[in-house]
Amino acid sequence: MTPTIKDVAAHAGFSIATVSRAINAPHTVNPVTLDTVRRSIDALDFRPSALGRQLRGERTRLIGVILPTLANPVFAECLQGIDELAAAQGYRLMLMTTQYDTERERHAIETLREHRVEGLILTVADADTHPLLDELDRAGLLYVLMHNDTVRRPSVSVDNRLAAYEGVRMLIAHGHRRILMLAGTLAASDRARQRHLGYAQAMQQAGLAPAPALEVDFNADELSPSVLAHLTRGANRPTALFCSNDLLAMVVMRGLRRARLQIPRDMSILGFDGLAMGELLSPPLASVCAPNREIGCAAWQRLLARVTGGYETFAETPLALTLPHSLREGATIAAISNRNETTPARISVRA
Repeated sequence: MTPTIKDVAAHAGFSIATVSRAINAPHTVNPVTLDTVRRSIDALDFRPSALGRQLRGERTRLIGVILPTLANPVFAECLQGIDELAAAQGYRLMLMTTQYDTERERHAIETLREHRVEGLILTVADADTHPLLDELDRAGLLYVLMHNDTVRRPSVSVDNRLAAYEGVRMLIAHGHRRILMLAGTLAASDRARQRHLGYAQAMQQAGLAPAPALEVDFNADELSPSVLAHLTRGANRPTALFCSNDLLAMVVMRGLRRARLQIPRDMSILGFDGLAMGELLSPPLASVCAPNREIGCAAWQRLLARVTGGYETFAETPLALTLPHSLREGATIAAISNRNETTPARISVRA
């Protein structure tokens, strides 16, 4: 016969209510009591039924997390911040990824709603004009965005435009004038668009002409031959590249080395994200650093406050929370002389 919560309560010597709290909100139970209940659960091989709680209309203490991918460590760092706090406060996470595909985003939201999540933490392509977020607003499902740079919706991010502006200003301060930005498809990322605006602002303030972002395949492990040729051939090739994220910067560095360019002697590289693995590269990657784990933690705290009815605590706080960024001056940036800037050496590229 399958053991019930009543059996666990009798075995442990506590009330059913105490056992229920030990299962659903362990942080609220005395450690000695919690240990006794858990021993009884193990002895009886009791398995709480999440479905049963849902059917009875009880709180699920389940939070949905929707991320574009886990291949980019940025999102893994955010998830770690969320998970550490959620577990400590008796919540469970249900994770889905979307690859920035609208249909997958819809499927993820519908699936999580079917599981009666109490709220969502997510990253989408374009927060300001996203119809699925409008639907969530109408449905009253609470959510907080991560990394999406918007003032219209609950979100936690850095100021992507300002951060990119300061990063490109750092390249300019090292003497670079021909600076090109590389990104994935701008339509797939409101962050990348804000970062390009910051790049353009820095260039214009320095009296330089900004170029359109060079859009590349975000999921590719290699630069295409045409992109590599664009970066390395010709007398007016760029002397510095601003990559819209660190993972792309690493792909670029790999491609440039295969084209026989030395970094930073022949080309300076600046990334964006501040991934710890960037400091393990040779040379260490210069980057505009976002506090990714802290963004996840802050998103969780803001969502929890809304879910538990304590959002009035943030009544004086803007809907969008902006965390500080920083600059990491890695060895992938070198100063350039005026002579090198105006008459760059021709590059021999292997076919």
